[in-house]
Amino acid sequence: MNKPVAPPAPAERRPTDWQTPAMQRRIRRRYAAERRFRLLGLAAVFLSAAFLLYLLATMIGQGASGFTETRIALPLDLRGRVVVNPARLNGAGADLALAGAGLENAVDAAANAAYPRQGGATLLSDGAWLRVRDAIKRDPALLRTPTTIDVPVASAIDMAYKDDGDAASEAAVAALRPHLSRELNRGFFAGSDATDPTRAGIWGALKGSLLTMIVTLGLAFPIGVLSALYLEEYAPRNRWTDLIEVSINNLAAVPSIIFGLLGLAVFLGTFHMPRSAAVVGGLTLALMTMPVIVIAGRNAITAVPPSIRDAARALGASPIQVVFHHVLPLALPGILTGTIIGMARALGETAPLLMIGMRAFIAAPPGKLTDPATVLPVQIFLWSDEVQKGFVEKTSAAIIVLLVVLLAMNGVAIYLRNRFETRW
Repeated sequence: MNKPVAPPAPAERRPTDWQTPAMQRRIRRRYAAERRFRLLGLAAVFLSAAFLLYLLATMIGQGASGFTETRIALPLDLRGRVVVNPARLNGAGADLALAGAGLENAVDAAANAAYPRQGGATLLSDGAWLRVRDAIKRDPALLRTPTTIDVPVASAIDMAYKDDGDAASEAAVAALRPHLSRELNRGFFAGSDATDPTRAGIWGALKGSLLTMIVTLGLAFPIGVLSALYLEEYAPRNRWTDLIEVSINNLAAVPSIIFGLLGLAVFLGTFHMPRSAAVVGGLTLALMTMPVIVIAGRNAITAVPPSIRDAARALGASPIQVVFHHVLPLALPGILTGTIIGMARALGETAPLLMIGMRAFIAAPPGKLTDPATVLPVQIFLWSDEVQKGFVEKTSAAIIVLLVVLLAMNGVAIYLRNRFETRW
């Protein structure tokens, strides 16, 4: 009877010989691929930094002059030209009293007398007499004493003094240079929109942005956080919950102009709320920001270890105590970070606010949520469409202000994350 033949023993496995030419070529190719990947990553970082630096340099180069204004020394002798009862200069009607007394005409006449060869009153900004008015309100003795006041010049002279004017304006500046000076434009930070670039300011749009963000935060934050808590801690896992989650994720990716159309149809078309008001803009941006807060909130809540919940329940805490005494405080840094990032995105939006009419000419800062208002991005958009050269630097200066606000908000988000983040 034949005995079964045993299978041959497997060949002994030997260590790889890394010194062979084939293995050396493989090693060299692998190291070369790693070096290329590192170089590509480094090139991507440098390219991104270069674009960022170019953007900042361009904005600062064009917008730095927007924070300054050119002034001309204007000799004034208002004795007999402007007659106002001194008692009226202390009340609320001081502006009306000085305007009715012919102060604007007196300022123009003083300019014509001081600089007749260069055009006189044409050298002055439309708001030059307003500076004189404010000086008189501070010191009524100026109505009885000859003095010299530095007042802003017209936009063409201002741009020529900043080396960006036409030939005629540069010739006028050459003759007037001893009388001209360059000062910080405080009116840019305290004024609102104007047809004259020398009078245009950023405060009206900045206040409108603040009011709009207050409404957005007041609605989106509590609703978004409560929605995230319910979906993560209480909602049953079924197809309806899955549908809600998919819908929220899709809403976070919807183009912002769609939310503008929604705000136009619902808040203006259905509820007939005031057009171009901060409350309508805040409601529209809250709809856009809420999905972002919900997603950030759910991620932060999920990051809290289950052992925290189990320990709280073991000590007798109720489900709502577990959520609000333990889970929410630990997840709050992540929630706040996502909220601030969502608010920063909302602050830079223009399209949805254009759809609800927040592109009106706003000559005075809004006093309440229902007053007509505009926001910084829309103001920048409107100024960029102006034909006067003086608005170019105002546009760049407003962009710098917007970038500073956005960087500040993102800095707060980074601080909150680093300050309150708990590592498990």
